[in-house]
Amino acid sequence: TSLTIEGIRVVIDCGVARVPRYDPDVGVTRLATIRVSRASADQRRGRAGRLGPGVCYRLWDKAETASLPAFAEPEIRSADLAPLLLDCADWGVTDPRTLSWLDPPATAAIDAAREELATLGALDASGRLTDIGRNLRALPLPPRLAAMLVAAAGVGAHRQAAEIAAVLVERGLGGKDPNLDHRLEAFRRDRTPRSTDMRRLAEGWAKTAGDASPSTGKTKERETPSTATLLALAFPERIAKARGPRGQYLLANGRGATLDAADPLTRAPFLVVAEMQGSAAATRILLAAETTEAEILRLARDRIAERDEIVFDAAAAAIRARRVRRLDAITLSSDPRPPEPGPESEAALARGLAGLGAQRLPWSKHQIQLRDRVAFLRTAAGDETWPDLADAALTATLPDWLGPYLSGKTRLADITADDLGQALDGLIPWPLKQRLEAEVPTHFEAPTGQRHPIDYEGPGAPALHIRVQELYGLTRHPTVAGGRLPLTLHLLSPAQRPIQVTRDLPGFWIGSWQSVKAEMKGRYPRHPWPDDPANAVPTTRAKPRGT
Repeated sequence: TSLTIEGIRVVIDCGVARVPRYDPDVGVTRLATIRVSRASADQRRGRAGRLGPGVCYRLWDKAETASLPAFAEPEIRSADLAPLLLDCADWGVTDPRTLSWLDPPATAAIDAAREELATLGALDASGRLTDIGRNLRALPLPPRLAAMLVAAAGVGAHRQAAEIAAVLVERGLGGKDPNLDHRLEAFRRDRTPRSTDMRRLAEGWAKTAGDASPSTGKTKERETPSTATLLALAFPERIAKARGPRGQYLLANGRGATLDAADPLTRAPFLVVAEMQGSAAATRILLAAETTEAEILRLARDRIAERDEIVFDAAAAAIRARRVRRLDAITLSSDPRPPEPGPESEAALARGLAGLGAQRLPWSKHQIQLRDRVAFLRTAAGDETWPDLADAALTATLPDWLGPYLSGKTRLADITADDLGQALDGLIPWPLKQRLEAEVPTHFEAPTGQRHPIDYEGPGAPALHIRVQELYGLTRHPTVAGGRLPLTLHLLSPAQRPIQVTRDLPGFWIGSWQSVKAEMKGRYPRHPWPDDPANAVPTTRAKPRGT
């Protein structure tokens, strides 16, 4: 006590204090037990010496005194500021920050309190007090619980709502059962002085709320609302739906929470959560009231939105349409529908295909070679004027370059090689297309007149696999990129087996050809193996029999 009491000579200090703390997970301010500050401990010690000599016994080690905080934290930094904003608005102050404070309140806390009061209808857009706000201010309760009582009074349920408020503001009242209905029953049966005092206090709240609602006396014939319905008046964002493993719930505000899987309350498909604890990633439900979907549809019908949604099914590589009914973050129902082609479907398909990657698209061999040729010029030739057509780059920009060609399509299987060909054409400007054919042709025309594909992707690219007889008479090594890059020649035997790899054909003719010729002539005697291949006639045929 702060009072000076006659005859006090001895003080026993336990070193803790009960201070008000706002608990956002419950939405109420409660008394919390914390360590005292050094300033508080010194003040307590002084109680023993106010009127004469005295002694103070501290129930902690002397060395611990130095670890105590110097001063207690100002209450304004940990309190719910919603009641303060209501008081200020009633005094005509719409922004508490314009006042002079010993310890100014945090801007974030003021903004959060203002948003809460505006949601409850207690403040108008300019921050002035409304009639609802005056009714809330008349009740000595947190604004959310006061709003619950005022709204409940309109249907004659203010006494029931007052009991709910009593259980929420007084920790442990009615026991520790997580079922709020069970907790209320225990509170009503409890005849201890604590419960009796709280019932008397709740009766006063109910009377004040009833006096503020002129319709209270006209609702006697109405059905008594459930505990969950009343609780949702205070915490509409805490309506929760069961999901996944037993005991897992998703709240309307998007937060996940768990209830002990062994608790009978987990059989409820829907809850309204009164109290929870923990971080956003690991929230435990400590107190809740069970409800049903039908009741949810009644009490939150103004917040339920129904819309058609289109999603991409990665397993089927196709878009799926469904009509979804949601309560904020909670999906109440989802009914499949046939997808309809259109801009939204095309955009969803493009995003989904980007998630799969450009490599999943049905590229033709010609298109793969085209991409390889462009990539060759971009990297091997060091010319970055060419577009990046690698899988990673095409995947990153897929909605941009492929999106215009997805009209009327709803799945990957609808996309043809012609669609991809048109899309690729749009990525390569016409001047570059002309250069492409000149610098990196798709085929090499051998001296025999035969055309052979050039490999721009494999090892040693650009590479050409060709029978050696078709190159007879060639005195210059084949090249691409305007003569800057030689082809890697994979010279083959008449049986299409490799016999030599070279990037210097003239050097091969005058060098190791003689040893290759000697070996090949014995294996393939019906094929020509001239001594001077640089001046021989190219051929694709074997020698006639008998020659």
